[in-house]
Amino acid sequence: MIEIVLPVYNEERVLASSVSTLLDYLKRECPFPAQVTVADNGSTDATWSIARSLDDVRTIRLESKGRGLALREAWSWSQADVVAYMDVDLSTDLAAFLPLVGPLLAGECDVAVGSRLAPGSSVVRGPRRELISRTYNRLLRSLGATFTDAQCGFKALRTPVARELLPHVADDAWFFDTELLLKAQWRGLRIREVPVRWVDDPDSSVDVLRTSIAQLRGLARVVSERDRGVAAAAWTNRHSSRS
Repeated sequence: MIEIVLPVYNEERVLASSVSTLLDYLKRECPFPAQVTVADNGSTDATWSIARSLDDVRTIRLESKGRGLALREAWSWSQADVVAYMDVDLSTDLAAFLPLVGPLLAGECDVAVGSRLAPGSSVVRGPRRELISRTYNRLLRSLGATFTDAQCGFKALRTPVARELLPHVADDAWFFDTELLLKAQWRGLRIREVPVRWVDDPDSSVDVLRTSIAQLRGLARVVSERDRGVAAAAWTNRHSSRS
């Protein structure tokens, strides 16, 4: 069983059509049982009522806003073997879904992520967002990240791995993805990247500048946590050897 979560906030315009497209794809192409879950994190428009009216989906309602918060809630209670999520606008071509979840179901990796920067990917978006994305991911690489694209809204994990990682991921908003991947890497988990075809949604409500600032603050926090942990481990090992 695979559970696919669509975290949504004020998505009344696209929710019904996107869910219909996803369910049709799963019926045609996916050889595994799959559950689609709509996780509404604090919408103030008609998103929740639309979600409740849809057939063949599970729905979760949270009163607080935050993509990470929605994923934490949905994944923590999932009974599936693999948990995944994708952006509700379906910017990522669904043709990448089976290459994303197949290696997880086969036990070949622990975390699988779509990448707009991996060889073989195809991206259509404006130059400003392209520059910001590449700069951010280049910064991550300079800090030792082995993955090329932290923020693509197309990820999956083995459910036991998700349960292992979630208590260590503090962010409940947009930095959730980066923190999840960094802490997976630092724990030695196997991360596989899948090249994707991705088309930017011109009507996206994401505030790019505000989100970028939040990402940098989050990055400073987790690097500081890591460095303090390394220093503490070194101190403990040094004093243990003396005794």
